[in-house]
Amino acid sequence: MTAHRFNITESLKHLVLMLGAIIVALPFYVMLSSSLKSPGEIERNEGGFLGSQALMVDEYCVKRGEPDRAQVEAAISAGDQASEAAARERLDTELRERCEKRPALFNYTTAFSETPLLRYLLNGIIVTASIFFLQVIVAVPAAYALSKLRFWGRDGVFSLVLICLLLPVHAVALPLYIVFAKLGLTNTYAALVIPWTISVFGIFLMRQFFTTVPDDLIDAARMDGMSEWSIVWKVMLPTAVPALLAFAIFSVVAHWNDYFWPRMVLTGDRSLFTPPLGLDEFRGGGGDGSLYGPMMATATVIVAPLIVAFLLAQRRFVEGITLSGMK
Repeated sequence: MTAHRFNITESLKHLVLMLGAIIVALPFYVMLSSSLKSPGEIERNEGGFLGSQALMVDEYCVKRGEPDRAQVEAAISAGDQASEAAARERLDTELRERCEKRPALFNYTTAFSETPLLRYLLNGIIVTASIFFLQVIVAVPAAYALSKLRFWGRDGVFSLVLICLLLPVHAVALPLYIVFAKLGLTNTYAALVIPWTISVFGIFLMRQFFTTVPDDLIDAARMDGMSEWSIVWKVMLPTAVPALLAFAIFSVVAHWNDYFWPRMVLTGDRSLFTPPLGLDEFRGGGGDGSLYGPMMATATVIVAPLIVAFLLAQRRFVEGITLSGMK
């Protein structure tokens, strides 16, 4: 039997990776744990991961079901109580008993009931899917031209692509907003999608992947009479599935979590809010800013689709990133 030698360098590498994984995973652990606890347990940092799940009063339910004058008078006339104060106290006690819930149920039901969270999630799907589709339509032909076609100024164009990678979004946000405002496109899906239809990162990533595709494959397609456009979509695109999945993860995560641009162009129509704006709306409007359980439940619901998508595409994602860096 071969003895395994202790390698201090490899052990240190694994230790650093483990510490990095813990640091990355810790916020998600806190978020998920907080979404299952009562406000008191969150404030006191107790209850373990799941919390005690002891019954608590849903203050939103109490506020919605607060007895009005007619209900108080009906209770007095029924002879249950002799005074208005006693009748109101009894009704309040019964209401609070009816509004008792487990913390986990309270947090998640509040997340969906106090804001149109499903609508925000649908908006996020519409916006991110539209952006990614249009980015692919632009990035794949551009990457093919920059990697496989020979034309004057190709290297200069690729240099411009690299320079554009260095430009922060915030540098062009104000001019873009002025253009959309003058065109009357604010508070529309178009304002959320159009600015991101050209992804220089997508062009760069796909171009790096296409350089690994043998030229013989393209020459064979040309000999078969295929046009350059057909080669792009019928030959190059099917070979680029790993890179496309890698790009999809980057694109969807970036625009699903984008708060800055939607906050600028969506100034009044709440029905167009994306998930990050929905979370902010819950904090500032639907909630009072102190009920961290429902806020963490909202954040968990928003993050969950991204985590599931990444886990499903993890192998192809790593493969796409690896192949895109090869020559």
